[in-house]
Amino acid sequence: MKYYSLNHNAPKVSFQEAVIQGLASDKGLYFPETIMPLGEAFFETIENLSNEEIAFEAIKQFVGDEIPENILKEIITETLCFNFPVVMVEKDIYSLELFHGPTMAFKDVGARFMSRCLAYFNRDKKDNKNTVLVATSGDTGGAVASGFLGVKGVDVIILYPSGKVSDIQERQLTTLGQNITALEVDGVFDDCQDMVKKAFLDADLKDKNLTSANSINIARWLPQMFYFFFAYKALKKQNKPLIFSCPSGNFGNICAGIIAKKMGLPIEHFVASTNVNDTVPRFLENGTYAPKPSKTTISNAMDVGNPSNFIRIQEMYQNDLKQFKKDFSAFTFSDEETLEAMKYIYNTDGYIAEPHGAVGYLGLKKELQNHENAIGIFLETAHPIKFLDTVEPTLNIKLPIPPQIESVMDKEKVSIKIKTYEDLKAFLQK
Repeated sequence: MKYYSLNHNAPKVSFQEAVIQGLASDKGLYFPETIMPLGEAFFETIENLSNEEIAFEAIKQFVGDEIPENILKEIITETLCFNFPVVMVEKDIYSLELFHGPTMAFKDVGARFMSRCLAYFNRDKKDNKNTVLVATSGDTGGAVASGFLGVKGVDVIILYPSGKVSDIQERQLTTLGQNITALEVDGVFDDCQDMVKKAFLDADLKDKNLTSANSINIARWLPQMFYFFFAYKALKKQNKPLIFSCPSGNFGNICAGIIAKKMGLPIEHFVASTNVNDTVPRFLENGTYAPKPSKTTISNAMDVGNPSNFIRIQEMYQNDLKQFKKDFSAFTFSDEETLEAMKYIYNTDGYIAEPHGAVGYLGLKKELQNHENAIGIFLETAHPIKFLDTVEPTLNIKLPIPPQIESVMDKEKVSIKIKTYEDLKAFLQK
C-alpha cells in the first residue's frame, strides 16, 4: 500500500514512512492510494468473528507487508483490550460507548495502535529517537500520553490550550512524566494545531525526527474505523438501515466511518454533529469552505475551527458536493441545546450522556426524521466523569470516580507554558 499527499506535490510513501513522517513534505495529509472493498462473505459472517478478527481484516490492506501478520495481530490484541458496548437509549436509538479504555476516551484505540506500530518500526534503532508532537483539544493528549508512556525510542510532547480542557483531561496529560512532556499554550486548540504543523515543515527541526499523533497521522486515524464494524456486528440481526451520528471536531471519527462504508460496510447515512464551531455545516449549506477561529464550548474536544480531516472526506467524494450530501449531513447545536439534551436523555431514558454525546444525540434525532424504519447510533466519545463540572450540576447527580481517573487525581500537574511558535521551536531545539 502506498500513500499520497492530498496536496499532490510530494512523493508517494509506504505505510511506515507515512506513520513516521506524519505530514507530507508539501503540508498535505496522507491518504491511501486504494481502498479495497471487503468480500460479501466477511459481512455475511461478521457476527461470528471476534473484534480482533474484524479489526485485522479491516486494517491489513492499509498496512500491507510492512508489519508481519503475527505482529499486526498482537498489536491489534493489545489495542483492543477493552469493550465497545452498544447500549439502547430509546427505541431504535443506541449509544456506541467508546470510553471504556485506559483514559476513558475513544482516542485510546488510535493512540495504542499507533504507539505499537512506531515501537515496531523502532525495534532495531539504537540512539535515533522519534519525537511525537501532538495538539489536543481535550482527550487526544491523555490518550497519546497513556498509549506512548514508556515506549522505547519515542519522546512525546503534547500541546494543549491553557484553561480550555477539563481538569481531569489536564491531569491525564500532565501527570505521567517519563517520556511525556506537556506544553500549556496561551491560545486555543487551532493555535496548538498550527504550531504542530509548522514544526513538521521547519527545516531547522529535521534532525528531531518529528511525527504527529493527531488524527492527521494515518496510524492514529485509520483504526477508528473499527468502531463502525463493531456496531454493525452488534445490530446486524435487526436488519434495519444504520444511521451514525458522530460528535465532530477534527472529523477523524466520521472520516474513518466513511472509509468503512467505502470498504463495503452497510451504513445508510452519516451525521456530523457539531457545536457552534460550524465550519462544515456552513459548507453544506452554501458550498463554501470557510474556516473561522474556534469558539470555546462545554463540548471542548469539538472546539475546532478548521478540521484537518475534512479534506480526506472531500477526497473520497472527489469534491462532488451533490454526491457527498447523499451520504452525509451536518448540524450545529448551542451549549444551551446540549444541556437540554443531556437533561432530556437522563430524565426520559435514565442514560447519562456527556456534552459530546448529547450533541451526537441531537444530530441523530434530527436526521432520523428523514429515514423511516432506521436505527440510529450516536458515538459516546468520552466518559461523563471527564466533564463532571458540567454533568453533575446539569443532571443533579454525583458520579462515582472510575479507577482509570482516580489514579491521576492526586498526582501533581507539570506543564511548561508557551505563547508562540518560537517558544515551541526553542523548546524542541534544547
